[in-house]
Amino acid sequence: MWLKPEEILLKNAFKLWVTENDNEYFVLQRRRGYGEGGGGLTGLLVGTLDTVLDSTSKVAPYRILHHTPDSQVYWSIACGVTKEEIVQHWDWLQQNIMRTLSVFDSSEDITSFVQGKIRGLIAEEGKTSLVLEDDPEKFREALLRFEKWFELPPEEKLVTYYSCSYWKGKVPCQGWLYLSTNFLCFYSYLLGAEVKLVISWDEIWRLEKTTNVILTESIHVLAHGEDHYFSMLLHLNETFVIMEQLADYSIKRLFDKEAFKGEPALSDPLQITKRYAQSATLSSLEAHAKSAQFRTFFRLPKEENLLEVHESFLWVPFSHFNTLGKICLSENYLCFASQDGSQCHIIIPMREVKWICEKKKELINNTDCFLYALLWFLTMKNVFISKAIRGECQSLINHFEDNPEDVTLMVGQKDSSKAVSTEALMTVFHPQDVENLDPKMLKEKMKEQSWNIHFSEYGRGTSMFFTRKTRDLIVRGVPEALRGELWMLFSGAVNDMATHPGYYTELVEQSLGTSTLATDEIERDLHRSLPEHPAFQSDTGISALRRVLTAYAYRNPKIGYCQAMNILTSVLLLYAKEEEAFWLLVAVCERMLPDYFNRRIIGALVDQAVFEDLIRENLPQLVEHMTDLSFFSSVSLSWFLTLFISVLPIESAVNVVDCFFYDGIKAILQLGLAVLDYNMEALISCHDDAEAVTILNKFFDSVTNKDSPLPPTVQQASVGNNDKASHLNVDISELIREAYEKYGNIRLEEVESSRKRNKLCVIQTLEDTTKQNVIRVVSQEVKFNASHLDELYNLFKRQHFRSCYWTMQSPALLHHDPSLAYLEQYQLGFQQFSVLFTLLEPWTFCATKSTLSLWVFRLIDENQDGLINFKEFCCALDTLYYGSFTNKLKFLFKLHLPPGERSEMWKSTQITCDYSFHIKLAGRGKVDLQAYLKQWQNEILKKEETIKDLPRINQTQFIQFSKTLYNIFHGDPEEESLYRAVAHVTSLLLRMEEVGRRLQEPSSPPDFAKLASPSAAEESSTEEASSTPESSDTSSSHNIQDTGPDIPEVQWSFSFEQVLASLLNEPAIVSFFERPVDIQTKLGQAKVAQLKLKANK
Repeated sequence: MWLKPEEILLKNAFKLWVTENDNEYFVLQRRRGYGEGGGGLTGLLVGTLDTVLDSTSKVAPYRILHHTPDSQVYWSIACGVTKEEIVQHWDWLQQNIMRTLSVFDSSEDITSFVQGKIRGLIAEEGKTSLVLEDDPEKFREALLRFEKWFELPPEEKLVTYYSCSYWKGKVPCQGWLYLSTNFLCFYSYLLGAEVKLVISWDEIWRLEKTTNVILTESIHVLAHGEDHYFSMLLHLNETFVIMEQLADYSIKRLFDKEAFKGEPALSDPLQITKRYAQSATLSSLEAHAKSAQFRTFFRLPKEENLLEVHESFLWVPFSHFNTLGKICLSENYLCFASQDGSQCHIIIPMREVKWICEKKKELINNTDCFLYALLWFLTMKNVFISKAIRGECQSLINHFEDNPEDVTLMVGQKDSSKAVSTEALMTVFHPQDVENLDPKMLKEKMKEQSWNIHFSEYGRGTSMFFTRKTRDLIVRGVPEALRGELWMLFSGAVNDMATHPGYYTELVEQSLGTSTLATDEIERDLHRSLPEHPAFQSDTGISALRRVLTAYAYRNPKIGYCQAMNILTSVLLLYAKEEEAFWLLVAVCERMLPDYFNRRIIGALVDQAVFEDLIRENLPQLVEHMTDLSFFSSVSLSWFLTLFISVLPIESAVNVVDCFFYDGIKAILQLGLAVLDYNMEALISCHDDAEAVTILNKFFDSVTNKDSPLPPTVQQASVGNNDKASHLNVDISELIREAYEKYGNIRLEEVESSRKRNKLCVIQTLEDTTKQNVIRVVSQEVKFNASHLDELYNLFKRQHFRSCYWTMQSPALLHHDPSLAYLEQYQLGFQQFSVLFTLLEPWTFCATKSTLSLWVFRLIDENQDGLINFKEFCCALDTLYYGSFTNKLKFLFKLHLPPGERSEMWKSTQITCDYSFHIKLAGRGKVDLQAYLKQWQNEILKKEETIKDLPRINQTQFIQFSKTLYNIFHGDPEEESLYRAVAHVTSLLLRMEEVGRRLQEPSSPPDFAKLASPSAAEESSTEEASSTPESSDTSSSHNIQDTGPDIPEVQWSFSFEQVLASLLNEPAIVSFFERPVDIQTKLGQAKVAQLKLKANK
């Protein structure tokens, strides 16, 4: 079969392989120990090794390698189990590839072509297969083993499985690796030794491919502070990619809901499959990952999905030759990228396609768009894609021909509202003087002329060719007059605006006059945004900035407004119209810098970790001197959040923004490395962090833009001191050019891979910080030690996630908000609470578990929001485990009070509810700070509750209380004596109440003799096990009324003091409640049993 081209080393390979056939570009080899001759001792050893290994771990006995005469590098491109299979591949190469290779001039082009062709063949083979798995029967057997060995809920979906070795210490265990939607599992059973491993994806800190002395290549997984290594995988790269996708999927779904929302392809965790299926009912991680990569590369809206990919030639008019690449088709765009992606790429919106032909015709140079949709397909089969495209857009073309006035609507040229500014602020506050051209303005005009020449040759607008020459012009600097247009084009914001005509105006009108926490923060920061620029010293600039930021906060309330957005938006408004600035902000916040502008700035932290990796790789001298690179993370945070705008003068910073819109985050990383490289000697010689910060600040103050045509009144003053004597001025164009020359080899694919790898660690670090903060707060309220609280938190969090593993509509997931206070981030609804409480409660509640769990839930849910946080949960358990006899009895006593009486008892409850209500409205209205301060004051002054504060319980509640005691004692070794003690106390209290009532009323009481006997109480317990305090109260009142019309209804009750005094006289009961319970054993049992419980949908 064809293999994805991978580079291999042949240093010792010829000892294991024999060459069967070769030519100038390909080598066919046979593994020793197979075929004729056997290969002697070496062949015997190789054959024995292959026989011992599992069938899925065997190395195929035949393979084909690609190489070029002037290169020592070999690439594996095919393998085969039989000689007939490999010969068939060899013959195909001879007939279809060898003739074509002669037309290429360089070895690099030959290798690129071969690799592209092999990848295309693999893609074609994958698409023609309509089966979901390689072998359904084998997969079914693997699924049965997976369910038997790991005992996970039946809702858990197995994605794929592999044979591999798991390194437990220094000894490998050969077994099976199972990858499911929510778990990574491994099982091995050799010589009586069983190895079983279950790790949930949301617990992984690091996932990477690694090599060491023992293992040539393996997959490293770090979870719970333990390292796990998996090796001997036949398809290690494929395995790693799937693991990476599943981990990323889990992180987005469970932690990073802001990024996950709006991705319908992954909305159902039960529909995750290994391979792409053409059926519309199934989604695929692989298809989703490819679509995300496709959107990132071509800067397309998030609604676009990659539908088709075909290898093709594109006629390049400026070079007059056909370039090999791939054509990618989405719902609304036709895109092409050359084979290496750097030579050229083009984006053609369907809305601008006027005609499509299958034969070569003369190009049409239209004033509206430059049309290059002339594609020469390699195979006749691929011509159908042209017909498909024609079918997609033919109706639009016909409509536009009949209604030409609608074309303007499609490109977003709808008339704007009068309230919206239609000019860039730089045009208003710094108009160009055409008559008086100084040297800088002359140079600016020369730049404009260079771009005009470029436009005439490569096209202008959405269908322009993106080439190396385009990047060269960007590095030299973009003319002031073209900056807004090019920003819109390079960022893809032009497509957003074209497909959403009038959207911004509607947002402005809807958000006008709204008052939220975001609008308050915006008002506070308006006058801090480029205050030295004349545009933001006037109402014109301030009003435009207010409208853009408020409209975006209204559009995306999850982000709302974050600091640094004002600085970025100010610069966008200088060079783009107001509506364009809005769509540029959308492109930056939602596509180009994902997860940057939220409460936890996860995206910025991830890119800082990527930056640290690049420093280690590219600046080893600096790493040797400063082993702790966290300093660079802290100092560079503003570089990433504001694209260097906050540290560089504005006339220099806009050049950085130019590069960012063209190359994305890669441009910021390159420039950061160049800054550190430029100051290498000074940073190495500094003695502390403060000195290093001073060095960098002075450097940024010295950066100038000698070509900037802006007058001194517009140019930004230095943000630091004026001591520039120690620093020579550095031109921003030279600094950017140096960054591209030294670090331009950084590939976007490597950056994305590093982002995925570091995102796991960043998320888990934030989660660990959250856990430590929660434990620190809760530890002051309970008697559990830090270790027990740590395990309780893990169980609580896992229970929260258990309700999220198999559904997207769980209350726990819907209520999870990382921006909330630490204690409120993870909460349990009743179903999840009931399961976890049953695992951890110290007593056996017999048949009334669910009922009693409900009463406990209602009791500890003080703010009555239907959710329990970790502190409330721990305080309840602390009472049951470490409370005194009085406190435990008081807890059980309060369980049987109706909710209405509890709310009267706790005066602070209403304050808590009010506070919770105001916090929930934070996104819509102002937070009621007075209520918050009032609650804080009451928390400080709140005195400890005494037993005298508890209300009395009536006869129905007392009966239920007695039943609860019977159920608690069920199964205890001293069960009989405990039952007798409860019966004695019940009888005594009833007699006391009867005597007291007789002294007050002459009427005879009802007969309660039955309640005084243990057998009667047990029978009553069985009959009314599921009744709640409220329902019991209702039914009991009816029973009393039915005793006879001549007996008046008599209300009697007991105080807690009476119950406590009576129970204290029973040593068996006191001993039972004061008996210590081993919390560590309970935690261990709960940890094992938690995942085996049936999932609650």
